[in-house]
Amino acid sequence: MSARQDLLTHLATGTTTICQCWDVTRVDGVVLGFTDHDRDLTFDGVTYRAASGLTAKALQTGTGLSANNSEAMGALSSASINETDIAAGRFDGAEITAWMVNWANVGARMVLFRGAFGEVTRQAGAFNVELRGLTDALNQMGGKVYVKTCTAVLGDGICQFNLGLAGYRFDVPLVGRDALGRYLFGALTGAVDGWLERGRCTVQAGAGAGQVGIVKFDQTIDGQRTVELWSRFAIEPGVGDVLRLEAGCDKLNTTCQTKFSNFLNFRGFPQLPGEDWLTSHPVSGTVNNGGSLVK
Repeated sequence: MSARQDLLTHLATGTTTICQCWDVTRVDGVVLGFTDHDRDLTFDGVTYRAASGLTAKALQTGTGLSANNSEAMGALSSASINETDIAAGRFDGAEITAWMVNWANVGARMVLFRGAFGEVTRQAGAFNVELRGLTDALNQMGGKVYVKTCTAVLGDGICQFNLGLAGYRFDVPLVGRDALGRYLFGALTGAVDGWLERGRCTVQAGAGAGQVGIVKFDQTIDGQRTVELWSRFAIEPGVGDVLRLEAGCDKLNTTCQTKFSNFLNFRGFPQLPGEDWLTSHPVSGTVNNGGSLVK
C-alpha cells in the first residue's frame, strides 16, 4: 500500500499514534525539519526535530482556486530558526510542506499542506509566519506594461546580459566605513564613478551572507571606492567580508546601447508618446498631418 493509504488504514482503527511534521526549504537550499511529537522523527532523508518549538494553526482550505492559508509560530532558537537568519531574509519565500505522520510507523504519512512562507514577524524572542498555499500565486497580478524604460532585470532570462564579463562584476573585501556609514573598498579597475549606481550589492561571506542591497551612490573618494546603499543591510557585513558589486542599469535605451551593447534585448518602448501628447492640440505654423511624432 501507499504511504497515504497506510495512514488512512491506521486512522480507521480508531486508536491512533499521529503527529504533525513540517519541512522548510530556505532560499539558500538549507532544509529544516520540525515536529510536534516528543521525539525526533526521520523520513525522506530529513530529521524532524521535536525540540524546535514550532507550532502551526489549523489549516484553512477552500474550493476551486481559493488559496489555502495557515500560520506558524515558535521560539527563536540558535539551533533552528534564529534572529540572524530571519533578518538576513533566508526564510523569505521559503517552501514548506506539512505532513500528518504515524509516529509509530513513519512510513504511514500524507501531505496536508504545501506552500511558502509569507510575511515573517518577530518580537520578544519569538516569530510568527504566514503560510501561503500554492494557489496564492494565482492571485498575483501579472502581464506586460508599455513604458519607455526597460522592464527586464539586468542579467535575467529576458535581459540575457552576462554580468560575469570583466568589468561588470567585482568580488571585493570590505575595507571599512566612512563617517556617514558608507562602505569603503579598494580601487575597481575598469569601473568609472557611478558605474555601480542602481546595481546590486550582495554579501558573499560572514553572518549576513546572502543579503542583497541596491547601490545609491558610487564614487571614488580619497583613493577608495565609496558605496552607499538605498537601504542598510539588516546584518551589517564586517571588515574583510567579501561583497559582490554589479554594474547598475537605469533602464534607458541609450544605456543599454552604450554601457551593455545589449539593445537587441531591450524591453522598453523609448518612442512611446508621453502623457502631454494626450492633451495636445493643433498649433498653427506646425505640421499637423497625423504623421509620426518621431523623426
